[in-house]
This record gives sequence, C-alpha cells and structure tokens, in this order.
Amino acid sequence: MKNKQLNIQQVGEYFKDGMTVMVGGFLGVGTPERLVNAIGDKGIKDITLITNDTALPDKGVGKLIVNRQVKKVVASHIGTNPETGKQMIAKELDVELVPQGTLAERIRCGGSGLGGVLTPTGVGTIVEENKQKICVDGKVYLLEKPLHADIALIKAKKADKAGNIIYDKAARNFNPIMAMAADIVIAEVNELVEIGEIVSDEVMTIGVLVDKFICVED
Repeated sequence: MKNKQLNIQQVGEYFKDGMTVMVGGFLGVGTPERLVNAIGDKGIKDITLITNDTALPDKGVGKLIVNRQVKKVVASHIGTNPETGKQMIAKELDVELVPQGTLAERIRCGGSGLGGVLTPTGVGTIVEENKQKICVDGKVYLLEKPLHADIALIKAKKADKAGNIIYDKAARNFNPIMAMAADIVIAEVNELVEIGEIVSDEVMTIGVLVDKFICVED
C-alpha cells in the first residue's frame, strides 16, 4: 500500500501560485489550521479560494485574506472578516457570494461529474446576473455550474493509514463534499490508527478519495 502520510514540511510541495483550493470549515470549525498555515508560510499567492466563509482575520482562511494571498473568493458569506469586505470594496479582491445551499450543491456537482444544478434560489435577485435561466414545468430556475479545485484541504478527527476518515460532529460540514471535488485531497487528522480499526460503517470519507494526510495532535 502506498504511504499517504506526509509531514508538514512535505505538504508545501503541493502548493503553487495561482492554484484553486477548497478549504473545509465553518467559521474555522472543521478547518485544517496547520495546512492553511503551511500555505501562508510558503507565501503562495493569487489563490482562488472556495470556502463557506472567510472566517476571522486571525483564524482559518482569514489569515490568507489578511496576507493578501488570495485573488478570488467563492463563499457564502464574508461578514466575520472585515478585511475581506475592505479588499472587495477597494477592488483588490474578487468576491463571488453564493447562497450556502447552492455553494454546497455546486461543490457536490463538481465531485459527481455533473454539469450543474437547477435552483430557484436567487431568481429575481442580483444572484441571477450572467446566469442561464431554465424553465421546468412552468417554474424558473438558475443553472448553477459545478465547482472544482486543484486541491482540497480537509480536517478529520480520525483516519486510518489508508486515508479512511471520520469527522467530529458539526466539524464535518463542507469537508466530505470537498474531498470529492478536487484533483488532490490532503487531510489534517488528529488521530491516526491502523487499517481495520475504523469500522467500515463509520467511515465518512473513503480512503480512495484522500491522496495524502498529516497527523497532528489537538
């Protein structure tokens, strides 16, 4: 079996300027902080960041915004990080705001090989600008296109050496679907166990989706 475990120094080899990266988490809960810090430490720039939110200025992906390493954000809200709004208003950062459910479904589409999702959310609002409308049985929907990334960074409570993963309660959030929608998936796990120690029925993300992982303590 191929060894999937990396140390934090090796992770930097996977980060490139201009990459599109998905990062799990909700206001920093379920965010792989060490992996995000590794991006910051390497000084990667011109990132397209796909995430639920831009966290706080000193937490999670918020630090990448403060460091001006991100050129575009695709997220459901940015209100908890004033720096995001400041850069957006100054036209220093491209921000695409997406309704949260739509964001989840666009990521899911990207991981499932679908051409998009039809949703009534946003019809008649600024959300519909530059989007195709499709009428089905007399009802108007927006065609929301799939999202895909070069790399997804996810956070797990436990993994075995094959990369099978268990998440911690609500920290699960966007992590499982992001693990399906990127060319490379790197997980940050709090506990590493031998293959077979995680009951198959409890696995939340299967190891075939996880390319590499680092193990850290809480």
